Amino acid sequence: MNEKAKNGENKQVFHWDLQTLRLPKSVEADPRRQELLRILTDHARILWPEGKLRVPMVVFSPALAEALRTAHRAGQLVRSLEGAERRLAAEDRGLGLVDQQSGVLRGARVSRLLVLADDGTERFYRQVEKLLRRQGPRVLALRLNVKAETLGPMLFGPARRALLLLLDHKEAVSAVLLALVESPDGFSSQSGLAGG
Repeated sequence: MNEKAKNGENKQVFHWDLQTLRLPKSVEADPRRQELLRILTDHARILWPEGKLRVPMVVFSPALAEALRTAHRAGQLVRSLEGAERRLAAEDRGLGLVDQQSGVLRGARVSRLLVLADDGTERFYRQVEKLLRRQGPRVLALRLNVKAETLGPMLFGPARRALLLLLDHKEAVSAVLLALVESPDGFSSQSGLAGG
């Protein structure tokens, strides 16, 4: 478990590994859990050429688009890397203070999700990797096979790019993760992904 400083910030860097992440409880209890785990691990790719973290590369399906729209309507979505960094840092400080006051460290489980467009710069993906390492096991990232110019207008209106979205509520995180295994034809929504 990562040690926490007095202000709640992580003192140590978490060694992020897709295989060891614990998913939200509602996802772990779902009968589609094994299929989701297969999708997440089979389609994992490094974020940038010299990166160390493997992040699932997933198809931008209608079910996934609807889950993102629902999260946006519910106010459970933060847009931009800077916005995500601020929100996660504030949450991390709060969680650290609660842990410090209670004397009990909570279990490490995915409760936040970064959704990435596929057309960021190498610098952008380096920054995302750094954020994932800093935030530890509570944050999972998905890289969609979609451009920021497609993702943004779907949620924020015409000519609005969205390179990164943070889902900051565990129900929205669970809905998006489970949307990865939904498809109208009964097959895995990720079966057509190139390279996987």
